[in-house]
Amino acid sequence: QLKLVNPSQYRFEHLVTQMKWRLQEGRGEAVYQIGVEDNGLLVGLSEEEMRASLKTLRRMAEKVGADITVLREREVDYDSDVPRKITEVLVRKVPDNQQFLDLRVAVLGNVDSGKSTLLGVLTQGELDNGRGRARLNLFRHLHEIQSGRTSSISFEILGFNSKGEVVNYSDSRTAEEICESSSKMITFIDLAGHHKYLKTTIFGLTSYCPDFAMLVVSANTGIAGTTREHLGLAMALKVPFFIVISKVDLCSKATVERTVKQLERILKQPGCNKLPLLVNSDDDAVTAAQQFAQSPNITPIFTLSSVSGENLDLLKVFLNILPPLTNSKEQEELMQQLTEFQVDEIYTVPEVGTVVGGTLSSGICREGENLVVGPTDDGKFLRLKVCSIQRNRSACRVLRAGQAATLALGPFDRSLLRKGMVMVSPEMNPTICSVFEAEIVLLFHATTFRKGFQVTVHVGNVRQTAIVEKIHGKDKLRTGEKAVVRFRFIKHPEYLKIGAKLLFREGVTKGIGHVTDLQAITTKENGLEESLGPGQRSF
Repeated sequence: QLKLVNPSQYRFEHLVTQMKWRLQEGRGEAVYQIGVEDNGLLVGLSEEEMRASLKTLRRMAEKVGADITVLREREVDYDSDVPRKITEVLVRKVPDNQQFLDLRVAVLGNVDSGKSTLLGVLTQGELDNGRGRARLNLFRHLHEIQSGRTSSISFEILGFNSKGEVVNYSDSRTAEEICESSSKMITFIDLAGHHKYLKTTIFGLTSYCPDFAMLVVSANTGIAGTTREHLGLAMALKVPFFIVISKVDLCSKATVERTVKQLERILKQPGCNKLPLLVNSDDDAVTAAQQFAQSPNITPIFTLSSVSGENLDLLKVFLNILPPLTNSKEQEELMQQLTEFQVDEIYTVPEVGTVVGGTLSSGICREGENLVVGPTDDGKFLRLKVCSIQRNRSACRVLRAGQAATLALGPFDRSLLRKGMVMVSPEMNPTICSVFEAEIVLLFHATTFRKGFQVTVHVGNVRQTAIVEKIHGKDKLRTGEKAVVRFRFIKHPEYLKIGAKLLFREGVTKGIGHVTDLQAITTKENGLEESLGPGQRSF
């Protein structure tokens, strides 16, 4: 917008309608640039005009029920004696249906690079003592506290209110209070850095569908251990990532610069093709957040310390402005499809019964809804009822596509459930398969990859060993080659979709690809199976 000085009533209404539409498109957020012409020319406004424009913008925001925060101001050289400025303003409101913006950020990095500590500092609001105090609240098991290494997937939440201020566990808030007072929530998925927990990390990346990944690199060790591998995983799954260099209080400026250069060199390699953007000021952080969402090639790099708190604010500014990847239209299209919920975790809660955690990949799920869950070991689907839903530890009536939640199933037998199952609406008639084909690229293999080889396949929340039955058009595969391969699951059939991304591994062997064809086993309503002959294919 150029300027908004004393608009007429009609123009004001028009501007408010425009703001409503922009907020709806951005799922509750919009950034206004004042002092810029529609064609992008930076004209700038004088002090007085700017004050009047911001006043109008505040009135507009009040009318829609939103808050505004000035992100940054900048002076422009324009042919005039009066200094002229342009201002960027973030407008944010809690959406009408009280669904706050929810972004999922997976945290990757080598063991001992400071992932859990950084999350502890962000979500608890107090700095670390340099000996691991901040991360204690994130650990889920005793052996993690003793060894200081994350081995399971834990979730941490960080909220921002509509004024852009951080809402976290400081001031002894509970998770429910954080959810109530935030208009934007960031869920961090804390993954394991150690090599022996790699399957857990892959599961976290494939099944929880993070919007972004944060790669943490320690300034004093640089790129070591699993860092390259985690970087490769994020790129293979096409998750946009940004990089945080931690522990800058431990080493000299020269060491930090060396780590930054090392990262920049890797990011610019032909395989990566990324544009590194080092963030040194608030201004950079705002630019980084906007550019990062528009083009996936840009990789912001932050240098910070969880002990001295240096540059932590820049990361908070960046996370506050970071827009969601999907707009409201795409989410609505997903919501109109039939319900499908991926089961990632299963718990037994006293006096509640069996509880499953996971992500709703399409449709809408309400309390009291009847769904079917499966496939069981013999390929059947079982009926069940959703008793209650919780999202970020607070009760929720309706779950929409793309949101993660836990569903209570009441007295349903826990032993019938396992990770990798799906809960779908009964009329979906889901296709399950034991044999499927995928177009794969072999990323690394010591010798040749041939028929009869066993690999662990990850597709979304499905994780199972499969045997290579046939490689089309070739006898064997070597590192870097492409082919269509037929796999057969060893234990039980799984629910897969054509086009789903696939990762497989076995020791040092790794590959990626996507599912191209399924040999479906159809299930009849009464649970009797009829299998298709080898000549028939059902799509």
